[in-house]
Amino acid sequence: QVQLVESGGGAVQAGGSLRLSCAASGSVFSEFSMGWFRQAPGKEREVVAVISCRGDITAYVDSVKGRFTVSRDNAKHTVSLEMNGLKPEDTAMYYCAARVGCAWDGLRTVCNEWGQGTQVTVSS
Repeated sequence: QVQLVESGGGAVQAGGSLRLSCAASGSVFSEFSMGWFRQAPGKEREVVAVISCRGDITAYVDSVKGRFTVSRDNAKHTVSLEMNGLKPEDTAMYYCAARVGCAWDGLRTVCNEWGQGTQVTVSS
């Protein structure tokens, strides 16, 4: 089991940048595949980015490719999401999530541990 706490959300104008961070505790962090998900009001939750246990493989939903970068620091038990060129349609609650195990499932990764979320609001 792992506990996840997100930070770094906020309100920015279109074209701006934010960096989300997720601090993990409670288990061996390097044994978890990690992901960032988001849910906008009235919409289903969607995967944004996933990163492998060692951080050497990443995957992104098409709508954020080239703008968002996911990374992790296993020594510090953190995973981050660098978001550039933000658009109003990126407005959502963003969640850090974890799945035990290192088999690579890419964007099909099903996570069973979730943070409380951090709000990102992008104005036009």
